[in-house]
Order: sequence, then structure tokens, then C-alpha cells
Amino acid sequence: MHRSPLGGRNFESFSEDPLLTGKLAAAYIRGLQSKNVSATIKHFVGNEQETHRMTINSIIEERPLREIYLKPFEIAIRESSPWAVMSSYNLVNGVHSDMNDWLLRDILRGEWKYDGLVISDWTGTNSVAESIKAGCDLEMPGPAKWRGVRAMKAISQGELSRADVERSAARVLQLVERTKGLQGPPEPPERSLDNPETAQLIRRAGAEGLTLLKNQNNLLPIRNVKKIAVIGPNAKRDVVTGGGSATLNPLYTVTPFEGIRAATDAEVTFAQGCDSTKWLPLASEHCQTSDGKQGVILEYYKGDQFEGEPFAIQHKETTDLFLWDSAPKPVLPAYSFRVKTTITPQSSGDHTFSFNSVGPGRFYVGGKLFIDNWDWTEEGEAMFEASQDVHKSIHLEANTTVDLLVESTNEVRPLSKQSTGPLSHKYGGCRIGYQEESGVNLLQEAVDIASAADVAIIVVGLDAEWESEGYDRQTLDLPKHGSQDRLISAVLAANPNCVIVNQSGTPVAMPWVEQAPAILQAWYQGQEAGNALADVLFGRHNPGGKLPTTFPKRLEDTPSYANWPGENLEVVYEEGVFIGYRHYEARAIEPLFAFGHGLSYTTFDYGQPTVEGRIAADEKMAVSVPVTNTGDVAGNETVQLYVRDVEAKLVRPQKELKAFAKVFLQPGETTVIKMVLDKHALGYYDTAISAWIAEEGSFDILIGASSVDIRCSTSFQLESSFTWVF
Repeated sequence: MHRSPLGGRNFESFSEDPLLTGKLAAAYIRGLQSKNVSATIKHFVGNEQETHRMTINSIIEERPLREIYLKPFEIAIRESSPWAVMSSYNLVNGVHSDMNDWLLRDILRGEWKYDGLVISDWTGTNSVAESIKAGCDLEMPGPAKWRGVRAMKAISQGELSRADVERSAARVLQLVERTKGLQGPPEPPERSLDNPETAQLIRRAGAEGLTLLKNQNNLLPIRNVKKIAVIGPNAKRDVVTGGGSATLNPLYTVTPFEGIRAATDAEVTFAQGCDSTKWLPLASEHCQTSDGKQGVILEYYKGDQFEGEPFAIQHKETTDLFLWDSAPKPVLPAYSFRVKTTITPQSSGDHTFSFNSVGPGRFYVGGKLFIDNWDWTEEGEAMFEASQDVHKSIHLEANTTVDLLVESTNEVRPLSKQSTGPLSHKYGGCRIGYQEESGVNLLQEAVDIASAADVAIIVVGLDAEWESEGYDRQTLDLPKHGSQDRLISAVLAANPNCVIVNQSGTPVAMPWVEQAPAILQAWYQGQEAGNALADVLFGRHNPGGKLPTTFPKRLEDTPSYANWPGENLEVVYEEGVFIGYRHYEARAIEPLFAFGHGLSYTTFDYGQPTVEGRIAADEKMAVSVPVTNTGDVAGNETVQLYVRDVEAKLVRPQKELKAFAKVFLQPGETTVIKMVLDKHALGYYDTAISAWIAEEGSFDILIGASSVDIRCSTSFQLESSFTWVF
């Protein structure tokens, strides 16, 4: 859940709202499993931050745990029956999730009657007998570190029973049978699939997801211009996803600049404007192996002393070499490795290398030790654990080839961790960055081309370095050091006809929001990102996106500001059920852009809602509302239904999303949208009775285009209270 906009993995999570999160997850799972591919929903539960994610204790009272954090999982289990659930790294109220009896046995398998597989997150197993007895069936990844020999020992010592083991083993075999079976064919080799229909689907989904936040004086869509300036650090980059486990290798990419240039006959100019990279760019594209291939040669040695001949030799195209689960199995548990390549500078100057390593590492340039990172002590930001990024410059001559060499092992660093953990060797890896010296004034270049254009499109935002698994964002500000904000302000001063395009999976601060006439939230839209953006910019597709999370004006306004990311390895969810829009409304804090907000190139009118039926323990109510496209352009509208409990015994949010529906309408067309409500739309969790309760009394139905843009409403009475467990 989006407890804080700083969450490092918010971009790969659906929303701040539990109903929206659960419904999207359930639909995804049904589609995936219809092809006999298992869905694994994660992370169960309370993993709302990456800071200390392996060891943080998420302290959550039962009501918010039930209503906010468990609710999406509950919806997914009830509506789509996922075949696997992954436990989270963190502790929940003092107990690691993979060995948490209350979560896995009492709730998941007891109350919810879940019969599928539970697997640990990668290296997220924290015990032998306790984890298996709680129902965490599979330790990931292999080979096992907590099971195997250790589990056999636990059985012999009476800590673990045959029944415990067989119960988990049966669920593993059930997953095998659900997917391909024990006698199934071997896995086919991975391959790229260039499917035009899929590409068009990705492009359309990207355009529909683009969220128009502001469009003063109808600056968008862009029409009848002769010269367009495309500016920004993301304009010529393929920013298609955030970082970490969510990263995929697209078949191809289309940058915003490429998409814009292909979509218009106008003259298109470009300026980068500023540098927003967190780390130096990977050295990959400048590196060449001895046989002329791009990238590096990776040599593995059994043991951590580089002894004998290499056990395995691999070619890697990238210098992002974190070997979490890709080292050859026979070299485990302790191995060493060498990275060999050459680099040929394109210019002469004081060029900069960066180097970090997971274990001990040394980086040589031209045969000489350049960066010694063997006994590092300070951790940096990486998906699992790694050193800080060390930068160092060296004068190199253009077209003069230089040898690069890395020596590293998978011994645990810093050394102090060996005394506190059970393992002396874990995962190895390193990252090599490279950037050549440049004396160009990027900001002035941008101002110059903007002043000469009819309209300027500024593409800014985050990327896989700033928004990633393994660490949280430190600020709402666009990176880095204010450079992107200064760029936007300078270009707006040079040309007020500016469209700001922000690529990010989470909210960013917008100190220039009042001056900017048009703002598009572009998210991360995959291989067709540039084409999808151009389709919306030039009016070939009407944007239909709505914000699944609130954009705050300030970080201080956010629900978890006072207790993020915790202290002494504990984080208290003090805001209770009041996260997201629930928080802003309860405290009368005006957001920058509200939950559910999203403009269109057309307008929609909502009629008066009608209600059929009544809600009871096993009965449902239908709410219908006519919606009309009152503009000149066809478009999508997502209608949102919120419910307010007028007379609740406990304090409840002012309103909660309980249904939504998306409709596509031609100009002048009207359709009646029907949304169904059941007991889950009314209930809250009462810890005094350990059950959900829908209380008799008045309820308001509020229907609108966002959480603050309510267009119509109605009310009804629940005649008598009732309770339930699942």
C-alpha cells in the first residue's frame, strides 16, 4: 500500500486505496491463471517501505491491518484464488511474516480458507521449524539455506513433525500440477516475441493511462505549430519502468523524443537541460570484450581466493552485475569472480568511473589499482546490500583503449555482519559506471531552443535509479539538487506555452504548478512510452488516466510523515486507517491533486443515481447513474462510487471508495453505469467482537470524477446490523 509517497516500490504497487488495489490484483490474477501460469501475490504483509525491509518491525493495530493492509489480499483471495502467496521480509507486530502463525495459519489458511502455496521472499526465510510449521511451504531461492539438512535435523530433534513437512510438500506438488505437472514438457527457451497486436495493446494502454493533471486554456492537444522544443533529462531516454525485481527487458523502446518526432510534421529540436542521473551511467555501451562484443567477460572461481582455472565463463552485455541468484550453482556457497573488459574514450579529458560492490571488491584501470573497495563499511543504496558508490576521475585520451578489471567475492560485507548473521557468504556482484567530461551549459541550451519554439515539451521525472526496490526515496523533490525544477522555471520564463510531462510511479513536488499551463503524469509505460505520449500530446488519443494515489503539496502533509521510516528497526503505523485520501479529508488538508483526479479533452455530465435492492448478509444493491459525454471528443471516464457511514460507532473515514466503472463515450452519447455494492461496502472491523460489522443506520452514496469532485449523491438505510468473518 502507498502508505508514504516515498515508498521505493510504490511504482509497482497499485494504489493507496485497498479496494482499488484488491480489484486490480484480482483481475490480473484471473487473466494470468487462465493461461495456467501461477500468480504469486506479495508481500504478505506490512511491507510498505524498503528501508531496513529485511529487519523492520511493522507495528500495526488490528483494525488498520484488517481494513487497509490485509484487505487487498483478502479481495484477491476471495475473487481470484491465486495459486501462490509470498511472505514479506519484515516482521509484523514482532514476528517475521514467514513464521507468523497468526497471519499464515489463523487468517490466511483459517479465516480465508486459502489452500495454495506460500513461498518466502528471496532470502526471506528466517527459521527452520517455525517457518515450516507456520505454513511457509517453500524457501526461495534455492539451494536451501534454512531447509534440507537443517529441516532433517529439526525432525530428528522433535522440533518438526512429519505431518508439518508433508503438508508443505503437498502444496508444492499441487502448484507443479496446476502449472505443468510432474510429467510436463521441459521449459522452452526464453525468446523475444515481436507481436504487432501486443505492441498496439501496450500503446493503447499507455495512452489511456496517461493522466492529464492540468490543461489551462486547452493548450493540449497540440495543433497548428511549426516548431516544437523537446527538453529534459528524460526526453531522449527509455524510462520504461522503475528498478529492482519489477525490471523487464523490453523488445524495443520508443523515447518521448522519438515518439514526438514521428508524430508531427513540425520542426522538432532537443536540449537535455540538466543531468538528473543518480549514479553515473553504466559503462556498458563503452565496453568491449577481447573478441569485439559489447560488455564484459565474467569469470567465476570456486572458493573466494581466485584459485585455479575459472569454473565458468560468461559474457554479459551490462556492467550492472549484481549476481543475486545467477551465480553457477556448483561454485556456491563461496566464490570469487573477475570482470574483464576494455574501454575506449570518445574524447580526451578527466573522465569519471564509479564502482560499488556487494562483497569485497577491487577495480583496476590500465593494470593499476584504481578503487580499493575490499573492506568497505558504509552501505549504499542497492536492491539488496552493496557498498556506497565510489567515484574517481582519471585523465584518458580519445581513441586510446584501456583495460578494466574487477576482482570480487561473495563474502559478506561489512565484516561486522558476519558476527550477527548465520552466513559468511551470500551474494556477490558489482556495478561499474562511466561518464566523460563535458563543458556544455545544458540549462542555457534549453532556454535558447525554448524561446525559438511555438511550444516547449519538458520531459522530467524519476527513473529506475531513483525509484526502486531496495531503498526508499528521500524527498518528494525531482532529482537532483533542484536541477529539474530550475530547468522548468527557466523554460517557462522563456516560453509560457509549456507542457510538463512527468515520468514517475509516485508523486513528485511541483513548485512550478501555478505557472505551468499543462501537466501530464506519464508514469512508466513500457516499450511504447514515446508513441503513447505522442498520441495524447497531439490528440490522437484522449487521456483517460485517474490518479490511484494522492499527490500532496508537501511531504509534511502526508499521513506517515511523523513516523517514517521508523526508528530502532520499528515503524509504528500511527495513522491507523487514515492513509491516502482518508487522511487528507479527515484533517482538511488540500492536496496538490486529489485521489481519482484526471482531466480529459472532453467533458462528462453525471445524472441522478438510482438504487435497486438492499444490502444484507447475502444480498446486494445495484446503483445506477447516467453519464453523458457533453464535449466534442470521444473519451473514457472512470466513475467512482464512495460510501459514507453517517452514524458509525467507531471513527470512520469521511468516505471510502467502494466501486468504480470505466466507460467510453462518443460525443453526445449517454450510457447508464451500473455498480453493485454488497456487505463489504458497508462494514468495518471491530476488534471488540473480532469480526466485520455493518451497523444499522444511514449511509451516503457519493459518485464523482475524483475523491473531491463529487457530482451526485443519494442515501439509504440499513435496517439491522450484521457481522461476518470473511
